[in-house]
Amino acid sequence: MTTSPDDLAFFRVVAANETLTAAARELGSSLPVVSKRLSALERRLDVRLVQRGARRLVLTSEGELYAARAAEILQRIRALEDDLTDRPGDLRGSIVVDTTLGLGRAHVAPLVASFAASHPRLRIQLRTSALPLRPHSREFDVAVHVGTPADSSLRMRRLARNRRVPCAAPSYLERRGTPERVDDLADHDCIVLREREGDFALWRFGTAANPHQVRVRGSLSSNDGDVVTAWALDGRGVVMRSEWHVRPYLESGALVRVLPGTATPAADIYALTTDGSHRTRRVEELVKHLAAHLPDRLAADR
Repeated sequence: MTTSPDDLAFFRVVAANETLTAAARELGSSLPVVSKRLSALERRLDVRLVQRGARRLVLTSEGELYAARAAEILQRIRALEDDLTDRPGDLRGSIVVDTTLGLGRAHVAPLVASFAASHPRLRIQLRTSALPLRPHSREFDVAVHVGTPADSSLRMRRLARNRRVPCAAPSYLERRGTPERVDDLADHDCIVLREREGDFALWRFGTAANPHQVRVRGSLSSNDGDVVTAWALDGRGVVMRSEWHVRPYLESGALVRVLPGTATPAADIYALTTDGSHRTRRVEELVKHLAAHLPDRLAADR
């Protein structure tokens, strides 16, 4: 039996994740099903693709070669389909859009729906996740990402300006006092959002020319932005959140900006696309649509 494009796409997801559990989650399947399918693929190829027993998913040299060639083949298949379907004057074909859960539900989903309504021949799949986006996996056509990604090979277009700001409920500040300096946050209950790679508990302030950072601590953390915001609204501690998300709460008084005179680094919202030579017109038009309308939606939250 020959390898199918579906097998190639399956192994690309496996290879892009740190564990089989994470791959199963992305594939929308159970761990036993993914493990069984991987074993069946290895038996058919008569080669070991993944080392068993490692805490993190480790590809063999054959697995690395298979993943790399799979990516090339899938890209060629996609390019062929694009050439057949992406015709002047008519947008058709498929687009895969990845984004985080909160931003996706509140803003990206409505904009994708309005774009699809204007182009009925398109098929758009929107994938939202509370987990951090992994732009390096390249299993998307467009990724809507908060902050500048580490992968510099991706093409980026800024959709809207944004920054992360520290805030807390009035009830918490009445109980624990209001921080007056950045370093004061080290003595407060801080709610950590595990949304990005790196050191989640290291909060950054200042500018590129004059940076300042502080290591925070607290008993609560989550990778779900809505959860940490709800905890902050409940008076559980100080949270660092994107301004687009907490602006309505700041303006209603449900949350209070902490250290309002201290600058925080920008965390602008970008559309990420691959930097290949074959970027379709439908992807270009969707990115233009997002750039044209996302700032207005964010401003309307006021």
